[in-house]
Amino acid sequence: MLVAGIRRTGGDVGMLDVPGPRPLAGDEVLIQVRAAGVGNWDEFVRTGGWDVGRRPPMALGVEAAGLVTAVGSMVTGWASGDEVMTHPLPLRDQGTWAPTLIAPSASIARKPAGVSWEAAAAFPVPALTAAQVLDEVLGVGPGDRLLVNGAGGVTGRLLVSLGSLRGAEVIATAGPHSRAPVAALGVRDVIDYHEQDWPDQVLAITDGTGVSAAVNATPDGAGDAIRAVRDGGGSPRRIVLATPDARRVAPRRLRRRIAPQRGRLNPRASASGLPRASARVRSRTRSSSGRSSRSWRDRAVGPSAGPSVRPLG
Repeated sequence: MLVAGIRRTGGDVGMLDVPGPRPLAGDEVLIQVRAAGVGNWDEFVRTGGWDVGRRPPMALGVEAAGLVTAVGSMVTGWASGDEVMTHPLPLRDQGTWAPTLIAPSASIARKPAGVSWEAAAAFPVPALTAAQVLDEVLGVGPGDRLLVNGAGGVTGRLLVSLGSLRGAEVIATAGPHSRAPVAALGVRDVIDYHEQDWPDQVLAITDGTGVSAAVNATPDGAGDAIRAVRDGGGSPRRIVLATPDARRVAPRRLRRRIAPQRGRLNPRASASGLPRASARVRSRTRSSSGRSSRSWRDRAVGPSAGPSVRPLG
């Protein structure tokens, strides 16, 4: 089976010939891959920074969409011909940059009707990231004022959508070209993050109190995001700084609570959270704005090139 992947950790991405799919375990499905997502997390896998359950030689890729072609003996609710999307970690066999993929049935979700294969393939990792940030880390709900700094990308837009669906009043920052699409997702205010005083604008909107929870998804934006968050007094501030500058700019008392995200997902949530996330956000994702979704074969690159790394959200 011809796949796009690496022969050794840190090696160049290229075409590999690997054994075809093995017989399915009882809880597994076989998927004919129609499109696979590409994100900066694939670079972490390539260089050994993210253990996805398999070692090279291997196909890369951790998210995909395709058709179920076979099911294991214990699988119920799925059948050949079903259109699905998946984040199948830890990998049971090869990664998603392959013509076929073995995945546990618990890690697949139905592809919404009318959504392209490309959009469905680019959905799982950003959707699960957004759901875990809002539910597991911040606990966002009705009555919250949520700031999403950097809402123009796929992950940012999903944070906005899911925050609104959870009853929060969402304030977002985005570039001029993303203002209208972000505003259409249920945001109260969209501020241009190029304006140096945007944290002061957030404070003005919230009558000087600041937001109750915030997510920063903009490089070098962590310091500004902290300024816009309400001081909780004796309780910790509710903020996720999902960029590498987090520890550099965060006040010392916050640093132990900060874990800059590197595309890693809670493996338990990745198995169970995708169907819920896909049910709540149907067609509100795109395969642009720093995210890519291509066929597995189109992802292969020349022998001297490394993977194309694109910013999350």
